[in-house]
Amino acid sequence: MKEEETMKVLRTENEEYKKLEEEHKRLELVLDEMLKKRYLTAAEEVEKKKIQKQKLQYKDRMAQIIREHSQTV
Repeated sequence: MKEEETMKVLRTENEEYKKLEEEHKRLELVLDEMLKKRYLTAAEEVEKKKIQKQKLQYKDRMAQIIREHSQTV
């Protein structure tokens, strides 16, 4: 099964994957809004870094779920 097909299956069958993907997209939107600003305050810079790290953690976990699913199919 191709990765895109696996992702489609996981969106419907795996609640954790679905939640991670939704949260990853939400954080992407928040980050996009932050980056529209010309300048970020120090606090906003810290928040931006936290969001980027969280997005990466979600993406890593989603990749792990895809690998695990692919091994069982």
